[in-house]
Parts: sequence; structure tokens; C-alpha cells
Amino acid sequence: MAGARERKRADRQKRKRRSTDRPEQTDSATAAGAAPGNGAASSSETFQERMARRYEERNAEARAQLEPLEQGERPRAVTVGAVVSALLALLFTVSAILAIAGVSAGGRDIKPLPIVFFSAVFWAMAVGMWRARYWAVLGFQTVLLLMMLASAFGLVVVNTVLQAVGTTLLLLGSGALFYFMIRAMARIQMPTPPGAD
Repeated sequence: MAGARERKRADRQKRKRRSTDRPEQTDSATAAGAAPGNGAASSSETFQERMARRYEERNAEARAQLEPLEQGERPRAVTVGAVVSALLALLFTVSAILAIAGVSAGGRDIKPLPIVFFSAVFWAMAVGMWRARYWAVLGFQTVLLLMMLASAFGLVVVNTVLQAVGTTLLLLGSGALFYFMIRAMARIQMPTPPGAD
């Protein structure tokens, strides 16, 4: 266990060294490209190269700070997402059972097939996130994005203060969970370090 952590630490330090060595090489390349007489095209290329280098430096720093998941580890944001997905799946399951039983909502008949489909999708995402699977986190983030868009549009047409508060809380909650799941997705996607079982 301690050996694996030492290997991770050494790998992170190597990546940091590589990311700090790369800017010096690109600086000399951009200085050579920005020589007098190159014209307007080279100045725009120099700007693009400089921006690309800055983004690559930031990406390298962010990657160096990430640690691959340990065996059986699950990020906290993914655990919260799994619980939320399971609650939504349970809600859809109960709704599907009521729709199949013929219960009407406000005098309207509800078709059970779409509800059964959404229930199955949310159950699959809940199980997948509990097992820290990348596809499940990606699917749940898509759902969170749709929830954020719906709640943002919903704020435009609210009629009461209670609706406004509820819609705002939904927007903030889904946005915060979406943000924290981005880093969790990056950790899940990272390859297992060499020698780790």
C-alpha cells in the first residue's frame, strides 16, 4: 500500500517536471517565430501558440494533482449522485406501478411505458455510479445539465415565491453536483498505476 502511494507521488513529480520543462522549449520556438519580417500572420500564430501553451500548462498542472482511484474507492460526489439517481429511480418506479394500476393524475391517463424506461435508466445509472463507472457518471451529468437548463428556464415563468425558491435550489444543487462530478470523472478515467492490483 505504501509502495503504491510512493509510486504515485513519484509519477506526479515526473509529470510536474515535464510540464515545467515544456514551456521553456515553446518559449524559444515562439521567440524564433516572432522574428522581424514575418508579418501579421506570424503574430497571430504566436498569439495562438502562446494561448495553446498556457492551456497546456494548466491542463498539465491539473492532471498532476489528480490521483487515480484506489481499488474499491468511490469519490464522494459520485456517491451523492448514485443516491440521488436511486431516489429518482424509486420515484419513477412507484409512478410506473401506479400508472400500470390505472391510477389517473388530475383526470388524465398516464402512459406507463415512458415512465418504466426512465425508471430503468435511473436504476442503471445508480448501480453504475455506485461501482464508479465512467459511463454512468457521464450519463448522470447529462441529466444534471438538462435539470439546470429546465430550472433556469423555469425561473422565467414562476408565479409564486415558493416556486422561485424551489427552482433556484434545484438549479444551485444540480449545478454544484455537476461541478464536483467533473473532477471525479477525471479521476475515474485515469488509468490504474503500474503495479497496482
